[in-house]
Amino acid sequence: MSTIGSLYVIGLGPGDPRMITEQAKMALRQSQVVIGYAGYFAGVQDFVQDKECIALPLTQETQRAQVAVDRAVQGATVSVISSGDAGIYGMASLVLEVLEQRASRAPCPEVVVVPGVSAVNACASLLGAPIGHDFAVISLSDLLTPWALIEKRLKAAAEADFITVLLNPKSDRRHWQYGRARDILAQHRAPETPVGLVRNAYRSDQSVVTTTVAQMTEPMVDMLTTVIVGNSQTRCWQSRMVTPRGYPIAETP
Repeated sequence: MSTIGSLYVIGLGPGDPRMITEQAKMALRQSQVVIGYAGYFAGVQDFVQDKECIALPLTQETQRAQVAVDRAVQGATVSVISSGDAGIYGMASLVLEVLEQRASRAPCPEVVVVPGVSAVNACASLLGAPIGHDFAVISLSDLLTPWALIEKRLKAAAEADFITVLLNPKSDRRHWQYGRARDILAQHRAPETPVGLVRNAYRSDQSVVTTTVAQMTEPMVDMLTTVIVGNSQTRCWQSRMVTPRGYPIAETP
């Protein structure tokens, strides 16, 4: 009787190898098989040189999860790699769904979800402290989520004065959604409310721009850009966005 393997779902962070956690490195070292999108392997070459690496293209996320589960059930120690954090728009939920679907007819391998630095807090760190209070994260991609539901969530976040992080704001085939998101937010934000746009955080071609709600559609954004829209309390200080938590600060004599 074969021994069931184990399965790691790993968040690699925003792209800088220095931001891969020690837990992620350990999991990669222990793995025999590593599965992910081809672009994810560049930053982990030092850890996967002696591994079986299976690269599957974008849009084949379900296939990645299925192959990973198959190999783990067959006895291998497997890692599925994601950028950012595996549990935030990453592979963790899909891998667990595949395991859930198969649970009644096959033994389940041990699963460990390894956290990583997400795009949200990586980009926020480059802007200062924009998410110092309650915030909402909303993807503008309607590939898997109907736009009507995305718009409902945008309106709710705007009305509740959440700092709002927009992921996947534009693509080659999606142009109007970002402008619509700005219009919704502008109904509940002053025109001068600070907005930060970070592209390719912690990578060689990183770009960091601060603007306002009134002008947030003017700089170019794409799928690699994360947009952070402040709430009614957010301000800019020395080119940094600051959203106060509300702590009292005594005057210095």
